[in-house]
Amino acid sequence: MGMIGEFIKGLRVTSRIGYETVFKDGQLTTEYPKEFREKPQRFHGRHVLNRYPDGTEKCIGCELCAGACPAHCIYVRGKDNPPDAPVSPGERFGFVYDINMLRCIFCGLCVEACPTEAITMTHLFEMSVTNRDDAIYTKNELLVNEDGTPNHMFDEDPLADFEELKDGDGWMRATAPGGRAAYEGVIAWTPAAGKERPAEKGQTAEQDRTDEAEGEA
Repeated sequence: MGMIGEFIKGLRVTSRIGYETVFKDGQLTTEYPKEFREKPQRFHGRHVLNRYPDGTEKCIGCELCAGACPAHCIYVRGKDNPPDAPVSPGERFGFVYDINMLRCIFCGLCVEACPTEAITMTHLFEMSVTNRDDAIYTKNELLVNEDGTPNHMFDEDPLADFEELKDGDGWMRATAPGGRAAYEGVIAWTPAAGKERPAEKGQTAEQDRTDEAEGEA
C-alpha cells in the first residue's frame, strides 16, 4: 500500500503542475531560444581573457591555470614582453592560450588559480559545434578587445546571447570574502577594460532582510 500511495502522490503533483501550466499562469518551461533564462551569479559559462583599462593584457603567461586544471584542457605558453611595446605589465605575457571546451568541466579552478584575474567565466553556455576543431578556443576568441568587448568564434550564432559574454566575473564575486564586514562597500578586484565591478555587499543587508522576515513572522 505504501508503494501505491507514493505513486498516487507523485501523480497528484504531476497533475497539479500540468493543470496550472495549461489553465493558469503557471508555465515553468522557458521558450528557448526565443527566451533565455536569467543565469545565477555563480554560473560557470564560457571563459574570457581580460585586459586592464589601458588595454594591456592581464595574462602574464605563468601557466598556473593550466596547472590547476583537473581536466588538462588549458594550454598556455608564455613569452618575454618586447621592451619597446609590452603586451602586459609583467615580464612575460600569454603568447599562446588555448582551451579545449570538449574537455573542460567548468569547475572554475582556473579562475581561482590566476594571480592577475586574467581569466574569468561568463554566463554564455551556447557553444555547440559540428566540428571538433571549433571547440578549441584560442587566444583570438578568448581575449577581449581593448575596449573590453568580448569575441566569439561564431559572430552570427542565432542561439547565442552575446550580452551574456559581458556578464563575467560572477565566480570571482561569489568567492570574494563578502562575509567579512571589513570588505563591505569595497571593490575587491582590480579594474578591467569595459567592466565595472560592484562593491562587495557583505552579509549585513542579507541579515537585515532575514531579521525583518523573522520579525514579521
